[in-house]
Formats: sequence, structure tokens, C-alpha cells
Amino acid sequence: MNLTDWIGFLGVFQILLAYVLNALGKITNKSLTFIVLNLIGATMACIASILINYWPFIILEGIWALVSLYSLKNHFSK
Repeated sequence: MNLTDWIGFLGVFQILLAYVLNALGKITNKSLTFIVLNLIGATMACIASILINYWPFIILEGIWALVSLYSLKNHFSK
């Protein structure tokens, strides 16, 4: 695996980790851990998609990262 693969792999792993932890009831979708895992994971997956120039996932992960950033802002606005 090359560097781009590792960036994408680690990003997707973080997104899936947040999902699994939420599904198991270990964290909520409002928790800081969930939000940060999604934000960092989506950003890393988006960067990997940019590096391989794969537009469908650039759009998907870019929007995922923006929504996570919005959630982070709302988390600290309470």
C-alpha cells in the first residue's frame, strides 16, 4: 500500500469506528468522540480521494467532513 492508500484506510477506519461504537451504545451521535472521529476520518478519506482524483468520493467525503464540522461547531455552541 502507498501513502494515499494509508490515508484513505485510516480515514475510513475512523468513520467505521465511530459508527460501530455508536451502534454498540458506547458513544452517542452527539458525543465529541463521535463527531471528531467522523470529522478527521472524512477529511482523511477526502484527501485520499483528491489524491487519486476520484470525484464521487471527493464530494461524499467533503460533504461528510463539512457536516461533521458543523456538528462540532454546534457541540461547542451549547
